Amino acid sequence: MSVTDVRVVLMTVPDAETGRSITRALVEDRLAACGNVLEGLTSVFRWNGQVQAEAEALVILKTSSERVAAMMERARGLHPYDVPELLALPVMDAHAPYVRWVLDETRAGPSA
Repeated sequence: MSVTDVRVVLMTVPDAETGRSITRALVEDRLAACGNVLEGLTSVFRWNGQVQAEAEALVILKTSSERVAAMMERARGLHPYDVPELLALPVMDAHAPYVRWVLDETRAGPSA
């Protein structure tokens, strides 16, 4: 077990309900240990040559490094956007029992 085996994945979604739905599927599939859905975001971005501003929600997912690719693939399949934001960030330090829990919850089989 190493803290460097954990990843935080950021994903924006059009609304909190979409975020909860995708997060639930990822947790049920053991691709994420948990996810936080934060409402009230405004994203400003360039799309199709124009600057736009849209209300969104942010999902913060915790997973293991070995499950990131599968989690991103599943999230892309569930996501309504053509180009969803999915950013996996390394964890530099963390509470050891939390790291163990994330790794246990993202194993392919039942929890240890």
